[in-house]
Amino acid sequence: MSIALGALSVASFWVVGLGFLFGVAAVVCGAIATSRSAVVDDEAASLRALLGVVAGAAGITVSAIALLPMLAHL
Repeated sequence: MSIALGALSVASFWVVGLGFLFGVAAVVCGAIATSRSAVVDDEAASLRALLGVVAGAAGITVSAIALLPMLAHL
């Protein structure tokens, strides 16, 4: 789930605020997934959760970079 939300956040960075919200949701889902005991024991699942967190953080970063010039013109 966090990988899908992270990918959506990167893909929708140009929509004002939507990419940022998807990115935050991806980071939260990935953080919750990494804290579960079933994921901690499974290396592949742990890497998928970490990938979701990284993709969400990338989406937040790209959305923030896209929003900063827009905020300057308000």
